[in-house]
Amino acid sequence: MSLAYRTKRSVVGDIVWLIAWVTAAYGQSSTDTLGVGPWTYETFERGTRIRVSVVTKGLSHPWSMAFLPGGDVLITERPGRLRLLHDGKLVPEPIQGLQGLAIDQLFDIALHPDFGKNHFVYLTYIKKGSRPDGSKGYWATTALARGRFDGRALTDVADIFVADAWQPLQGGDGSRVVFSPDGKLFFASSHRRNEKLPQDPNSDVGKILRLNDDGSIPKDNPFVGQPGHKPEVFSLGHRTILGLTIHPVTGQLWETENGPQGGDEVNIIRAGRNYGWPLVTYGRDYDGKKVSPTPWREDMEAPELFWVPSITTSGMTFYTADKIPAWKGNLLVGSMTVGRIPRTGHIERIVFNENGEQRRESLLTDLKQRIRDIRQGPDGLLYLITDENQAAMLRIEPAP
Repeated sequence: MSLAYRTKRSVVGDIVWLIAWVTAAYGQSSTDTLGVGPWTYETFERGTRIRVSVVTKGLSHPWSMAFLPGGDVLITERPGRLRLLHDGKLVPEPIQGLQGLAIDQLFDIALHPDFGKNHFVYLTYIKKGSRPDGSKGYWATTALARGRFDGRALTDVADIFVADAWQPLQGGDGSRVVFSPDGKLFFASSHRRNEKLPQDPNSDVGKILRLNDDGSIPKDNPFVGQPGHKPEVFSLGHRTILGLTIHPVTGQLWETENGPQGGDEVNIIRAGRNYGWPLVTYGRDYDGKKVSPTPWREDMEAPELFWVPSITTSGMTFYTADKIPAWKGNLLVGSMTVGRIPRTGHIERIVFNENGEQRRESLLTDLKQRIRDIRQGPDGLLYLITDENQAAMLRIEPAP
């Protein structure tokens, strides 16, 4: 099926996509469906029992979190709020300082590696506004902002990079930011629901970008100096990027991205490589048609892991602590829905050996929550946030 044919999708197909996205993103109950907990589980490894407990409720569609020195936590909420968990309690009022940003949706948060000295906080979001060429209409792009956190508010907040990914504003996107061991940062600029530009090296749509900590472009990026290529681009051919993490041993960047109905992926990101969207994928579109005639090509990177049907992958982390010894080295991936069926979110625990993936275990399925992000805390425990109207932050620890 040619790309030209694919871009002429019927109006009916668009309606099907919109219904699926709205149902997946906003179909949750407005009431608290989680319960009070705690909940205890026995996992695959004999004798490995975990307890899941509520850290806080009172969140609305949280997207990401960052642990501050001293134990407090910053939490982003998609509608454009930044919240503070202080001494284990959620501060009622949002943190001030984001008013100057034209936020449509607020996504990821990351602390500068030298946060203890410079207090820099990085935020990714969908920036709404006018297209640079003056085109009329409601346009949006992906942006990376930076500010200083003084313990109460963000100050000196400003965009340090605005992606060249301007498209008509539509829902169903995401962005992540993560620092690499060399101090550079990776910034995900997703597909903005465009099926052509992810393959265009002269656009930031459907790309992972590599930047210096001030938003400038490193001179050793793979496409620097190449005509017709954006110098900030590190990899291309991505769909909706909802997870980024650094492998604790190799230092490589790992990524999760959503397919349509199937074809969710975990990729190992390598400089200058093409990850195929939409030319190759294991997924079908929302109208049931195959997105591509083949899921693989020799000149494009195959996923390390994939899911059919879709589990709507979200945030992920490698577990490196000793609190749950049997999980050390495992990859934990959030799931928001399975096969677009509401109340099917969970966590996927993926075990590797020297040959690669060994098995996957689905956890917390009975909680019926959309899991948006999962992180390892400074205490060696795992923390996750649910993406609900009445959302919560949860903690995973060894069961007593």
